[in-house]
Amino acid sequence: MKHSRTFGLIGRSLKHSFSEGYFTRKFEEEHITGCTYRLFELSDIKEFETLIKTVPLAGLNVTIPYKEQVMTYLHKLDISAEKVGAVNVIRFESNGQLTGFNSDYYGFKTSLENWLLHGNNGNQSISALILGTGGASKAVSVVLKDLEIPYKLVSRSATENTITYKDLNQNPELVRDTGLIINTTPLGMYPQVDEYPDLPYNVVGKNHFFYDLVYNPETTLFMEKGFSRGASVKNGLDMLHLQAEKSWEIWSQA
Repeated sequence: MKHSRTFGLIGRSLKHSFSEGYFTRKFEEEHITGCTYRLFELSDIKEFETLIKTVPLAGLNVTIPYKEQVMTYLHKLDISAEKVGAVNVIRFESNGQLTGFNSDYYGFKTSLENWLLHGNNGNQSISALILGTGGASKAVSVVLKDLEIPYKLVSRSATENTITYKDLNQNPELVRDTGLIINTTPLGMYPQVDEYPDLPYNVVGKNHFFYDLVYNPETTLFMEKGFSRGASVKNGLDMLHLQAEKSWEIWSQA
């Protein structure tokens, strides 16, 4: 008989998490026995050490705001995590070591290729704006680099490598001339559904593609504003499914 295996998700606020329901259904529907998936809210990443000492775990997913902070607690990083600079999957090895992976890269790349590139004849000349500079934006940035799609990072504060929302509103041509706009921030996520990135939406048209990594609600205000101007829109649910399946593949290799 197989030993019970516990998987889970760490993050600061997990009340509206997708993962627990997804994996619980997966275990039931695919008759995967002896496995459970739990949520572990950590008010500080320092609580990670206590968690792994007190709960026998087989694997973890990592979400906001710990995708980068958790890396210091791991023994090694897979090339996917090294490349992105963030971890969203941890595998507990049989020798007790912890290995960090990034399945966001796979999820976003596969989802984007299926939606935009394959459905848009390759869209050779497209460029992108990435809204946000957190852990999720890192995977998105690496995907765009690998797909040779030029991009600019957008944040509330300017740095050497980022422009601001103020810049976009003062220079609306930056939005008008950029085909792909990706929201990697939590703006518009349930329950703050009335929030959205501050963009000059009046210059958006039918040649624009709005990809929102938020998946709850199904249609965010960011997506609505793009769609009302003729843009094609997509939420993050497809990416989430893909990265979750990649997580299970990684854990199953332990």
